[in-house]
Amino acid sequence: MDIPSFNELIEKSIIKNWESDALTDYKGATLQYHDVARKIEKLHIMFENSGVVKGDKIALCGRNSACWAVAFLATLTYGAVAVPILHEFKADQIHHIVNHSEAKLLFVGDVVATEIDPQQMPDLEGIIYIPDYSLVISRTDKLTYAREHLNEMFGKKYPKYFRKEHVSYYREENGEELALINYTSGTTGFSKGVMLPYRALWGNYDFAAHVLGPQLHGGENVISILPMAHMYGMAFEFIYEFLTGCHIYYLTRIPSPAIVAQAFADVKPAVIISVPLIIEKIIKKKVFPKIQNNKMRLLLNMPVINKKVNEKICEQVSNAFGGNFYEVIIGGAAFNQEVESFLHKIGFKYTVGYGATECAPIIAYADYKDFVPGSCGKAALHMHVEIDSPDPENIPGEILVKGVNVMLGYFKNPEATAETLRDGWYHTGDLGTMDKDGNIFIKGRSKNMLLGASGQNIYPEEIEDKLNSMTLVNESVVIQRGEKLVGLVHPDYDEAKSLGFNDEDLQNVMKENMLQLNEMVPNYCRLSAIELHEEEFEKTPKRSIKRYLYQEK
Repeated sequence: MDIPSFNELIEKSIIKNWESDALTDYKGATLQYHDVARKIEKLHIMFENSGVVKGDKIALCGRNSACWAVAFLATLTYGAVAVPILHEFKADQIHHIVNHSEAKLLFVGDVVATEIDPQQMPDLEGIIYIPDYSLVISRTDKLTYAREHLNEMFGKKYPKYFRKEHVSYYREENGEELALINYTSGTTGFSKGVMLPYRALWGNYDFAAHVLGPQLHGGENVISILPMAHMYGMAFEFIYEFLTGCHIYYLTRIPSPAIVAQAFADVKPAVIISVPLIIEKIIKKKVFPKIQNNKMRLLLNMPVINKKVNEKICEQVSNAFGGNFYEVIIGGAAFNQEVESFLHKIGFKYTVGYGATECAPIIAYADYKDFVPGSCGKAALHMHVEIDSPDPENIPGEILVKGVNVMLGYFKNPEATAETLRDGWYHTGDLGTMDKDGNIFIKGRSKNMLLGASGQNIYPEEIEDKLNSMTLVNESVVIQRGEKLVGLVHPDYDEAKSLGFNDEDLQNVMKENMLQLNEMVPNYCRLSAIELHEEEFEKTPKRSIKRYLYQEK
């Protein structure tokens, strides 16, 4: 398949939309496409004069912002490899990823800048502050000189002023070339650096252009809520919209329901990309209270009136999201059944997709008009999906995926690559069925991943790993209850008995364990409680805990 240059698409969008608004920090400054081009150019001059060469890794770690987006675009269009890192990771996780990825430079946001320890990242040549691209630390004279003389160099290169015709970017040699490495998690031993080639970025863009192109046009507004360091937010709240000439708003703070609701009202986005929790919060807080009174219940039970009332409710729900969107696309985790059936009943324009970091991320999708409730759509453009099962319609099997979006493998991890990529098929580790029309239904995640409130991936095994090494803990299972994480612990009763501890003493030890554990993990991985489990947990023949028995139904 002949895949066009992805960097050329960035170049064309900037030139075409030169005078349009591009990136806005919500309640802050706006960059137009020509401002983005100018900043990219300055970063290129800085890269070049500090000795960055094509293929070098450049890491980015900070909250979503216009300057984060520019630094990312500058990295790709220079021919370097971007390494986006979730800003919620703990300092030691950030250090691990920076070191493992062999990053030469690290861009950091205001909060991250105060948390990391440069000494733990000895191979970095410099750390750059995202809000103004100043140097937090420089370890080479070249970098120091380049930053100090940047405006002067820029002025020398463009004595009149910087114009459209000056925009010319690195063209990747082919679609197989490495564009970015995205780490699925931060912990040593668990973190895998997913190597995404340019073709995967293009495949996701081309898919979005086909399914949203007729509805989403240049100049329209979108809001970026999900972290850009996560492929879902990166592909569908940033890259696709930027290449289309849209105006992207960044919620630079933690997206609380109040801030999100206010932003929807102000920005009126043309399409909404979300994880289930954000939608569920808005519906439960803003909508359910209004319709759960007696008068409404009465009206909803009258068949003739019911349709009209549902239309009215649907209008109210749509207004809570700005009232101007083509559809709401939900992905990243299972959708709360009560909320989904409610949205379906009132005729709300929503759909649920399915993806994985390893596919940058899209695997399956359906437009809201064709969407089958409970499913996550059909194989996306450029993708093939099969269920590894003797009877894919009725017996769940592993979901296997092939196509343009699939990764090159895991960085410096041939074992994990060989296990996951076989004969060109990506083995997702998810279990599902597929109906005769090709709709995919996910039945379980053999990978056990949970999803945090803002779309962060939570790997319970990592938390259990730490918990199991704490005082009087024999074994543990971490489960999700609503938005909270709870640790179920089977304590070491023999040891407790020898110490003369009763149940209350054990509870106190676990409280202490929880405080210690919560200091060691990112906020979204913190436990809200530890509950004692008297029996040993049930195991498979391979001695792994049958965790599905303990997940909340």
